Amino acid sequence: AGQMEQYRQVKQMMQELMEKRSQLLSGTLPKDQLLRLRKEVTGRMDYGNKILALDLVVRDENENILDPDRTSVISLFQAHKRAAQTLTQRIQEEMSPQPRAPGHSTHGIALPSHSLYLCVRNFVCHIGEEAQLFMALYDPNEQRIISENYVIHWASTGVPQDIELLNNLKVVFTDLGSTDLERERLFLVCQIIRVGRMDLRDSHSRKLSTGLRRPFGISVMDITNITKGTCDNDEDKQHFIPVHPVAAESDFLHNMIRKAVEGKDINHKGQGLWVSLKMLWGDLSQVRKDHPHLVDRSTVVARKLGYPEVIMPGKWRGKAPPRGTLGDVRNDIYLTLVQGEFDKGNKKTQKNVEVTVCVCNEAGSVVQNVIQAGAGDSPTSHYRSVVYYQQRHQRWMETLKITLPIEDVHRTHLRFTFRHRSSSDSKDRSERIFSMAFVRLMRPDGTTLRDGEHDLVLYKGDSRKLEDASAYLSLPSERNLSESKLLSSSSFRVSGAASGLTMSTRDSFQISTLVCSTKLTQNVNLLGLLKWRSKPSLLCGNLQKLMNVDGGEVIKFLQDTLDALFSIMMEHSDTDVYDTLVFDALVFIVGLVADRKFQHFNTVLEAYISQHFSATLAYKKLLSVLTQYVEQAGRGEPCEPLPCTFKALEYIFKFIVRSRHLFAHAQRRGLGAGCPAHGACHRMLSAGCLRPRGSRSSPASSCSGWGKEGKDREVQRPPGLQGRAPRTGGREKGDTTDPPRQPSQAPRPGPAGPLHILRGHGCPHSPRAPGVPAPSRSPGFRAPGTASRFLAPGFPRPGRGVVQGPVPSHLPQSHYVACMAAILSQMDKDHYSAYIQAFPSRSELMDFLMETFILFKDLIGKTVYPCDWVVMNMVQNREFLRTINQFATTLTKMFLSNSSFELQLWNNYFHLAVAFLTQESLQLENFSLAKRNSILAKYGDMRATIGASIRDMWYSLGHRKIEFIPGMVGPILEMTLVPELELRRSTIPIFFDMMLCEHQLTGSFSRFEDEILRRLDSEVEGGRGDEQYKQLFKSILLSCCQRHPEMAKPGMDFVELVTVLLERLLDYRAVMNDENKTYSMSCTVNLLNFYKEIDRQAMYIRYLYKLKDLHISYENYTEGAYTLLLHARLLTWSEEPNMAPVPGLHSCHLHTQRQLKEALYNQIIEYFDQGKMWEEAIHICKELAEQYESHVFDYEMLSDILQREAKFYEKILKVLRPSPDYFAVGYYGQGFPTFLR
Repeated sequence: AGQMEQYRQVKQMMQELMEKRSQLLSGTLPKDQLLRLRKEVTGRMDYGNKILALDLVVRDENENILDPDRTSVISLFQAHKRAAQTLTQRIQEEMSPQPRAPGHSTHGIALPSHSLYLCVRNFVCHIGEEAQLFMALYDPNEQRIISENYVIHWASTGVPQDIELLNNLKVVFTDLGSTDLERERLFLVCQIIRVGRMDLRDSHSRKLSTGLRRPFGISVMDITNITKGTCDNDEDKQHFIPVHPVAAESDFLHNMIRKAVEGKDINHKGQGLWVSLKMLWGDLSQVRKDHPHLVDRSTVVARKLGYPEVIMPGKWRGKAPPRGTLGDVRNDIYLTLVQGEFDKGNKKTQKNVEVTVCVCNEAGSVVQNVIQAGAGDSPTSHYRSVVYYQQRHQRWMETLKITLPIEDVHRTHLRFTFRHRSSSDSKDRSERIFSMAFVRLMRPDGTTLRDGEHDLVLYKGDSRKLEDASAYLSLPSERNLSESKLLSSSSFRVSGAASGLTMSTRDSFQISTLVCSTKLTQNVNLLGLLKWRSKPSLLCGNLQKLMNVDGGEVIKFLQDTLDALFSIMMEHSDTDVYDTLVFDALVFIVGLVADRKFQHFNTVLEAYISQHFSATLAYKKLLSVLTQYVEQAGRGEPCEPLPCTFKALEYIFKFIVRSRHLFAHAQRRGLGAGCPAHGACHRMLSAGCLRPRGSRSSPASSCSGWGKEGKDREVQRPPGLQGRAPRTGGREKGDTTDPPRQPSQAPRPGPAGPLHILRGHGCPHSPRAPGVPAPSRSPGFRAPGTASRFLAPGFPRPGRGVVQGPVPSHLPQSHYVACMAAILSQMDKDHYSAYIQAFPSRSELMDFLMETFILFKDLIGKTVYPCDWVVMNMVQNREFLRTINQFATTLTKMFLSNSSFELQLWNNYFHLAVAFLTQESLQLENFSLAKRNSILAKYGDMRATIGASIRDMWYSLGHRKIEFIPGMVGPILEMTLVPELELRRSTIPIFFDMMLCEHQLTGSFSRFEDEILRRLDSEVEGGRGDEQYKQLFKSILLSCCQRHPEMAKPGMDFVELVTVLLERLLDYRAVMNDENKTYSMSCTVNLLNFYKEIDRQAMYIRYLYKLKDLHISYENYTEGAYTLLLHARLLTWSEEPNMAPVPGLHSCHLHTQRQLKEALYNQIIEYFDQGKMWEEAIHICKELAEQYESHVFDYEMLSDILQREAKFYEKILKVLRPSPDYFAVGYYGQGFPTFLR
């Protein structure tokens, strides 16, 4: 019930989001409503992220996602805090939802675009080979397909090739307008193409060609009543469409469709398609909202060939579309292989021609994966046509889609190669390309290939030359009338002997193209206007011809056209030659936007005026022409443009007002309004001043107080920054900071740097933490000239205040940590250097570093921010990493020599660095691929950086390394187990360095070995380590041992030991949750035997108890007792202390071996009793009785044990029990896991 409720919540949320999305995409909302709706949508999305435990997304006031590189740390923190508070309120509201009024809905305006839903329920047809089904909409009056094909790949077994599509073959034919629904007749057609042999009747006695696309048949269904809504419109109703098989080799599929739509019923013998159809009213976003059970993300979308009746705005100069617009950006080129005629040449029969289509660049290289046979099909690099058997005249009528990046269109062309296909495989392999045709996608005048049919020139020649772009690109690609008259012979050599290609007139080939692009034009007049500077002499003509250009072409280039018009007006400000023409063109464009077909571009035009329009003097020209028209009409003279001008008057005045505002603003800036740096500095110092919770001081007073602290302490500019120019613009209000003192004036002690924000306990100024400015920063910008001037005058000086008080045990408040991260983000190397050098004594510097390392480790371990504040956590980690690396340099310079070495300080550094590296927020392999790539792109893998620092710091220790063994073995092991290949390769050699160091001093490395075996067991059981780690550990350490003869034998023995242990530990971890407990028991026995062999008693006992627990969980009490007996046999009846730790609740009270052995015997007796092995229990009772009677003289316990023994004898006589049988089971063969063999 709970899951169903959650499902309903998610479903309702998705439906509401789709509804609001359709409103956002409609492009009809005013700005205020648009922003309000965006806030509502993003709030809903963030709420969904929260309940799905996804990351928190932080946004600015316009609901744009914040870039951490362009946002100060304080602003970022405040944005996170606001977002979290908003989500908390939202969740509280959702927990007590207000009832919605019945029928309440916020549907957007229905668009005059409709969709046809098709679901293929089944396809029953005996083909015997793989098949391809091409389903599309067909107009019999025009005898052409009007939509993209929906492609289904059908296996020879009678199911879809992608079995996941079974019962999920759904498509929506979109962009159908009112004219499409008003067609006299409309059919759903399916072309069936089998993929395999040339002839299905061919026997398999010889090797046949395969992979040929051969015609099989067609299916047609009249759907006019469904599209017009005059019949039942039910998606559950199934329609049967019979298959018309190919009767003769001369049956072209397109001709069969034309005949079938007029034909009668046929004897289909039950072969055909079962489909469901439903007309959905509205565009794609609308039907997704209204019919989510039909149209989901898995539903294929097949678009109409050409533009819909209502064109939606595209991208805005390659960027995101303006607010309120939908980015319906297309660059689709539909290519139809129409027909061809091919002479049989020297062959006895006509050729079986196969056309191969590919897209090539200027060098002749094939552009990869840009061709699609239809919707639902994967992009390919080559398209191969259907092969018709021995036909001179071929008619394919196959349509495919080519999708190219806009910037690549001008340097690509289509290449068609023709090859004869033989039914025999050996002959087919020997066939070469016999002809080639090509056509460029861009014409020499800069326009795209025109729509319509193209009669291409076919070239013959050597097959290699036919695929050599340098040989044919300079040749003509299309035929024209004059050429056909000139070429009277069968072939004609072109371009001399250089190309090696001949043009054939016996063969012909025609294609048809249709360009649907929002960024490419086929109109030379529009292109001439957009590029008017190249040919200014044609400007008047191009402006006049603009009114004759198709409205769709102009709308596609709306901003570019407006830019060109106003550029012409501004660059000819000294003359009025073009003023009237530009004004008329502007009126024409505004009239287009008012047209119903382009009504959604109103928002685009509004956005252009407010955001991109920049012609400051255009208002004069526009007013001049408008006044001229009005005066002309006032005099009674005919003024043809006036009615259109009055219709466009609203936008004309918007251009005039905007231009006048821009002009006035430019005039004001020209008078000068003060130094921009002065105002920016003022905003920077007043924007982000934070104060501690409970402080009643205003932000201004906090900033002022910080400045006063700087004055009272006589802060000195850091060394290296002396002599730089002071801040410009004078002193701001509240800025009482004195100018920097000279280097001769020594600083006075004061509280220490960023840390006293967090460690206010020991600081004399703790009641009032300094404010932290939050300046905006450009990416990666940390120039000394800005950050240094900002931080140096007011930056607190280092002193003993940082170590006055103990390290607080409570978690620091997150806003203080954000303040510290903000300061660290502004510090560069000069700041760190000056700060370190300013400590009055070495001991104070050591104390500062010590507490800094402890503080950072606390902050990393306790997670200051919630785990879903990913951006904030990553920014903090980035700043911590910089600081840790800076202080690591200080360690090597000042605390490494024999006289200054500080073991605890170095130890703190290593533990901090490892804690940083292994923290959960940096383990990228635990994240989704998208999140992992996003973090890598923005921050990189910080683990690799800190890992390299740890390695370098370790090797710099020299003879001091022995002091860190075995203490650092565990942290280094934890670091090497992080599943990052390069990190492992760079850090595993540290182990050998530890072995070598201990061996050189003691003659062995037993301490290192004991520690790594102990820690490895717990780390692997905790989930770390894998097969890759085992192989790397073995190969790296073996190669290191081989380079040192004295380490070869002991080192190789150790590596082999660890490798075997790792193998068994990994097996154990893999089967612990397996349902087959036998595997778990086998792995556990292997491990305890291993530890017994290498005399690691503590680990041996640990796994004895794991084995005991497994037995008891399966009620194998006898086996559990025998397992405990193994531990008991290791103990003596003595008062020696019990050294090995024992799992169990009462082990802490069992201090001697006698106590522990007695407790184990009692437990063993209980297990034997439960397992009905009373004979074994009697043996244990006798041994205990001996102890009580002869050694400890505890007759009370002796009485109890003898009574228990007597009961066991009684049970042996009176209780029936099956005799236990034991079987030895052996596993032989490489197929079994290693722990069973």
